[in-house]
Parts: sequence; C-alpha cells; structure tokens
Amino acid sequence: MHLVLVEPEIPPNTGNVARLCAATRTTLHLIEPFGFKLDDAQLKRAGMDYWLQVTWHRWASWRAFAEQLPASARLWFVESGGPRRYSEARFAVDDYLVFGRETAGLPPLLLEQNREHWLRIPMFHAPARSLNLANCAALVLFEALRQQGFPGET
Repeated sequence: MHLVLVEPEIPPNTGNVARLCAATRTTLHLIEPFGFKLDDAQLKRAGMDYWLQVTWHRWASWRAFAEQLPASARLWFVESGGPRRYSEARFAVDDYLVFGRETAGLPPLLLEQNREHWLRIPMFHAPARSLNLANCAALVLFEALRQQGFPGET
C-alpha cells in the first residue's frame, strides 16, 4: 500500500503517519510544500525512531508525484463530502490512499476530477467537522489491509 500526504502542515500528524507506515510496511509519500521543516523536533518526536523503518519519498509538487505513478496506479482520495464511504471501496495491494492538508483538505478540482475514487469517512455530529489526519489515515489504511487479509502480519 501507499499513503500520500499532500502538503501536510502539522509535524506530529506527519510523524504519527510515518509511525503507522513503519508498522504496516506502507510506503509514505510526502508532497510539498510542508507547513514545517523535515528536521522539526516535533516531527521526529512523533515518528520516534520509526523514520528509519519507513520507506518514504519526498515530492516537490503534486505534478512531480503524479508523473512518476505507474499507468496502473489507483488513487483513493479521502475527503469529507465524498460520494462513497471508505468502507464501500475495494482496495488492492498497490493502491494509493491520498489525504490533504489539515486545514484545507484536498483541492476541490482534484476531487471533482476523481469523483469515482473520492471517499469519505462518516461523521455523526456536524459541529465536529473532521477527525485528526493521522486517525483518518489509520482508519482507512487498516480497512484496506483488512480487505487484503492483513498481508505480512507478524
């Protein structure tokens, strides 16, 4: 699996996602610009020593990331307002789970261009607008891994 953070802004979220990726052997893709420096102490603290165990890539832009994708790549865009719940998707081993900035989410144009792969996490109380980015990533990634029978479980 691949997990993609588009323009992450909060170091502890990115560090927690790195830890998640290390534990699940998921490749992490970080797309600039970032709201922090990669040497940020909070980023390192949240990711602890897991950064050494993560396969990750840094991309200068969405375009640079998209240009390297294999033709067969399937991307799932997780953002509020999506037409389908994440649990309705059928995930494959090499799929990419894409999450946007903590404050702004994914660009509307990107979502509209990929409406058939736009997923939402259900919310049950409107004033609570969203869940934490790292929690969302864990929720959707573990559903994808569950569907695949938790490959590589130790």
